[in-house]
Amino acid sequence: MQRGLGEMTDVGVAATQMSCSWESDENLDRAENLVRQAASGGASIVLVQELFETPYFPIEQCHKHRSLARPLGESEVVKRFSKLARDLEVVLPISFFEKAGEVYFNSVAMADADGTILGVYRKSHIPNAPGYQEKEYFSPGDTGFRVWNTRYGKVGVLICWDQWFPEAARCLTLMGADIILYPTAIGSGLGGGGDMLTGNDSVDAWRNAMCGHAACNILPVVASNRIGREYMTESPEVYLEFYGNSFIADHEGQVVAQAGRDQEEVLIHRVDFDQVKEYRDSWTVFRDRRPDHYGALATLDGG
Repeated sequence: MQRGLGEMTDVGVAATQMSCSWESDENLDRAENLVRQAASGGASIVLVQELFETPYFPIEQCHKHRSLARPLGESEVVKRFSKLARDLEVVLPISFFEKAGEVYFNSVAMADADGTILGVYRKSHIPNAPGYQEKEYFSPGDTGFRVWNTRYGKVGVLICWDQWFPEAARCLTLMGADIILYPTAIGSGLGGGGDMLTGNDSVDAWRNAMCGHAACNILPVVASNRIGREYMTESPEVYLEFYGNSFIADHEGQVVAQAGRDQEEVLIHRVDFDQVKEYRDSWTVFRDRRPDHYGALATLDGG
């Protein structure tokens, strides 16, 4: 299904979710199997979760985990999954831990359906909280937001913590995105010794935030989260329980496909980008924007 310049298509999109261990080859095999399932089910755009090669190592501050990073051109994850994108003729955002010079990024390489890497997005918003010690590893992204003109549509990608910032979704929409994808790693807080140590179960707020982005920007969103319990390496009694619930929401913010909390799953839904664009135009939301009034958004304190 080749998309020509300005031509919209009816496209199958997929979310996936799985658990991860320190056996990287097994993680990659499992992820490849999910992508193949999605493709065989008719999906042309397939989303795999954030940092799927390993457990979510930012659960703790541990310098040794930096050795997991690779430059874009040396990443075996990117090489393997760009080839998979070519073989299956799917668009595939590939989450990987990127080393660039002396710094590190939480990145996505966008593979088009012929396996070409169209570019890289580096996560813009970097959290620092119990169980999410990402500032220990990642610099804030320097790519700006990215929308890629792929074979099947104009695809924007944001990464996990980015999903809590409505400005990011609005930027991608203004840049022409047909759909926004969110590879994610989020859970219900740190536990240990049978007790919950921090946090709460944010699954409803998490889903509602992205459904709001879908409704306000009048475009579909896809979120892929991981599942399972993952333990710190330095304090092995402490764990983070990931809550899955990967989903696809339509352009009105309605959840049209929803995964469970603890099972490996593939979700597929078809989207007619042409119809979505027509519906968006009918609302005139973007005609009525007032960018001249939004100066506070360009400041940290609203002043």
